[in-house]
Order: sequence, then C-alpha cells, then structure tokens
Amino acid sequence: MERTVVRCADGHVFTATSFPMQQAERLGPGRLVRCPRCARLRSAVPVGAEKR
Repeated sequence: MERTVVRCADGHVFTATSFPMQQAERLGPGRLVRCPRCARLRSAVPVGAEKR
C-alpha cells in the first residue's frame, strides 16, 4: 500500500496508508482521518497539497 505524508488541522505531520479519497468524509481538499498524535478525527491534507 502507498503511504502519504499528511498534515492534520492541528499541524501534526504523519503518514497515512493510501490517503483515503472515497472512504472518508470530504471536507474541501482535506479528508477526515484519525491523527495518531492527538487521537482525534481531524481534517488532513497531503503535505504537498497545502498551497493549492
């Protein structure tokens, strides 16, 4: 599986296995994923996509 570096809304950077596109709720360019640092569902975007 592909790993993607993402940043959550709180600024934590982590990797997500195959950054979900259809499996999670869509919130603009981000997706809801569980952040391993704060253990909450957060909107996260791929690190390279933040300036788009």
